[in-house]
Amino acid sequence: MATKTNTYELTYILNSVISDDQIADLVSRIDKYITENGGSILDKEVWGTQRLAYPIEKKRNGYYVDMTFEAPGELIARLERAMEINDNVLRYLTLKMDRKMIKYRTERKRTAVVPVTETDADDEEE
Repeated sequence: MATKTNTYELTYILNSVISDDQIADLVSRIDKYITENGGSILDKEVWGTQRLAYPIEKKRNGYYVDMTFEAPGELIARLERAMEINDNVLRYLTLKMDRKMIKYRTERKRTAVVPVTETDADDEEE
């Protein structure tokens, strides 16, 4: 019998004091943990370093990552435990997405506007 998978949104904040290589390694380890345990990542947005609303462990900035993935329900407790024991993960929040949230996400992706950047040719015309 096939295991039922659900759609989840995971937002986590990493310690921004560690090096960029350590941050990239930690993000890839979290991705790998999900995929190796029966999950599949649908979307990932790296928001980068942002100022925290309030200090966490005497830190004022954090490195934010937001992802949407599908996984069996029993993976979530193990994933959250792995994030809890890692000292470089300051906070995390896992949400199980219902139909309305999934519909909103797909609608937002469909209507997303790609920002237009000026090219060097435009600068030369002035």
